[in-house]
Amino acid sequence: MKYSGSCHCGEIAFEFEAAFDEVIECNCSHCSRKGYLLTFVPHEQLQLKSGEASLGTYTFNKHVIHHHFCKRCGCAPFGVGAKPDGGKMAAVNVRCLENFDLASVKRKPVDGRSF
Repeated sequence: MKYSGSCHCGEIAFEFEAAFDEVIECNCSHCSRKGYLLTFVPHEQLQLKSGEASLGTYTFNKHVIHHHFCKRCGCAPFGVGAKPDGGKMAAVNVRCLENFDLASVKRKPVDGRSF
């Protein structure tokens, strides 16, 4: 299925294709404060449609995940990191998807606080 999303102001817009019925709800200090619900796709599947100049980046802890946010509205639609094998992955905040029913997916708790 093809999904479209954006930051709050619409400056950053993106698309990706994926099939998922479960999202990750991480309890680390960053994800829990932001309220992220995440699905993961290979980085090359995430297509940035607009807003590259508006992308800010935040890193913390081991500085291996680049949490992207809009410099204009502050909304954080996705992040980019690497799997253990080195392949780049995108973590998409499904709360930023257009016309997405959050009740349609199961939430899988992840103990990121312990990493």
